[in-house]
Amino acid sequence: MIDTVTNPKTDPHRAATAPRTIAVAMSGGVDSSTVAAMLQAEGHTLVGLTMQLWNQRRLAGREGMPKEVQGRCCSVDDVYDARRVAERLGIPYYLVNHQERFERDVVKPFVAEYLAGRTPIPCSLCNNHLKFDQLLLTARQIGAELIATGHYARNEFDEVSGRWLLKRPADASKDQTYFLFGLTQEQLAHTLFPLGGYTKPEVREQARSYDLGIATKPDSQEICFIPGGDYKRFIDAYLDEQGETMPDSSGELVTSAGTVAGHHEGIHQFTIGQRKGLGVASPSPLYVLSIDPESHRVTIGSEDELLTRTLTARQLNWISVADLTEPTRVRVKVRHRHEPAPATIEKTGPDEVTATFDEPVRAVTPGQAAVFYQEDVVVGGGWIVVGN
Repeated sequence: MIDTVTNPKTDPHRAATAPRTIAVAMSGGVDSSTVAAMLQAEGHTLVGLTMQLWNQRRLAGREGMPKEVQGRCCSVDDVYDARRVAERLGIPYYLVNHQERFERDVVKPFVAEYLAGRTPIPCSLCNNHLKFDQLLLTARQIGAELIATGHYARNEFDEVSGRWLLKRPADASKDQTYFLFGLTQEQLAHTLFPLGGYTKPEVREQARSYDLGIATKPDSQEICFIPGGDYKRFIDAYLDEQGETMPDSSGELVTSAGTVAGHHEGIHQFTIGQRKGLGVASPSPLYVLSIDPESHRVTIGSEDELLTRTLTARQLNWISVADLTEPTRVRVKVRHRHEPAPATIEKTGPDEVTATFDEPVRAVTPGQAAVFYQEDVVVGGGWIVVGN
């Protein structure tokens, strides 16, 4: 078990150090805006960076997509707010265009995963393959030593292991470590998470004290490129724009006993644990248990049948350890809002881990992440390929 003791409101990157040049990732929201104000108040030299990732008007009105695109994460409104806060603070501000790479590394894999019957996490893909990588590169190009973000997480260097640690924040309800499991040692060593020791109400109060004008701005709850969260319409609209037709993945809805209960129009319409929209009448609730991308068969059953004792994860990233060398006790989080469950993890391949839970876990979903914790420390994580 890993145990380090620090003041939760002291960032070891900055404690008792001379002022630094820091690039702040500014999304236009309360959190990143407050980070910029806090760091400036501490005497650091700042540069504000906003990543332009997706043209919010691109699919508006196509294939049932809404025409209104304002008011969600990464919108034009957010860019305006970020620029206004930077002007309020008197710091340089740049809008950096990464739309092409975002589409390649996040949007296209998102669509492909759903069409293959899996349920992806675009925020983790973006963090792992784009945001931190490109932010660090841009920061170095403009002479900044560190980057700072508004994520609710903590990181610190552990002298015993000689590794940077990623830790859960003080505000458990805002914990974003699940989406950050792919960060490398290099990225953690050059990143600040100034909000890790604060609760969201405290951050809003800080925003008010700095008179930033965004203290009451609501949090975005949507995937940045999918208005209203309707991923099915997004996939239809995106394929239409690309001149591609929706692949025919229609097939049978079957019970766990193999009885055909109905038919469906495509496996991309389903995710493990789904209850609504199955189109099957039943005296008791039915849920999606599994999706077979080869036969296009979707298996449905009772909630009890959703329970899983083990899972296998691949494409692993280790944080608190260099590698897993023996069976290890952890708590495993299988989705963002899941309370980590006690389990034992062990290597079952060069880039594969099997987790065996003490008690069965509900709705383990291929395409989602399995993140491993010891207390509040992230041991590592990987992508779920199967649950049994």
